[in-house]
Amino acid sequence: MREIVLDTETTGFDPFSGDRIVEIGAVELFNHMPTGETFHVYINPKRSMPQDAFKVHGIGPDLLEPPQQPGPGAVTLRDKPVFAKVGQKFLDFVRDSKMVIHNAAFDMKFLNAELDWMGLPKLPMEQAVDTLAIARKRFPGSPATLDALCRRFNIDNSNRTLHGALLDSEILADVYLELIGGRQPDFGLSTSNDKASSGATVIDDWRPTARPSPLPSRLTEKEQEAHAKFVAKMGDDALWNGAGS
Repeated sequence: MREIVLDTETTGFDPFSGDRIVEIGAVELFNHMPTGETFHVYINPKRSMPQDAFKVHGIGPDLLEPPQQPGPGAVTLRDKPVFAKVGQKFLDFVRDSKMVIHNAAFDMKFLNAELDWMGLPKLPMEQAVDTLAIARKRFPGSPATLDALCRRFNIDNSNRTLHGALLDSEILADVYLELIGGRQPDFGLSTSNDKASSGATVIDDWRPTARPSPLPSRLTEKEQEAHAKFVAKMGDDALWNGAGS
């Protein structure tokens, strides 16, 4: 089972009022295990960056009014591709896999608006798994933000000083696995990361098998002699002698 955990960063709350996506980050899971495959891109929104949005994610100081000189590690956006250049690549990465999103309605609204403007097929809402809805159902009345869920499940989010789509996707993958019953709900027995990423056939009905050769004994000769003497004292009916069955 392939799933894509994803997040977006935007210039605001409503694509139909002029807001646009500025970052997409996504990580691939196969049978609930990360494969190491990711999709990550910064996007030129072709508009200015509101101060309120910049305070949340810190992306695009060059699009502020007036523009700011980017500090160390800051991400500028004027030099990044527009969504039309990356939309098809995004669809090719997602394919028909389930998309795990925190507050899915928000991200899906933006993604489908951008795809529709390009003339590309929109993503059906039923393809999304909303971790916010799952958290609210499991813990009614409790905070369900990503940070709150990290605290609940003891997930390290110390690097999350600002929102970032790829980092948030990686954190959300951990949160999602906890929400559905543990970090490795199927114990990873049905596949390996290499098989998952290569598309090889996986066998879901895993069963343990005998070792091709027994493990060597870890007992010393002295310990074996002591055991033999102990069993000898128990008489011929001792189970260790094969009797009594």
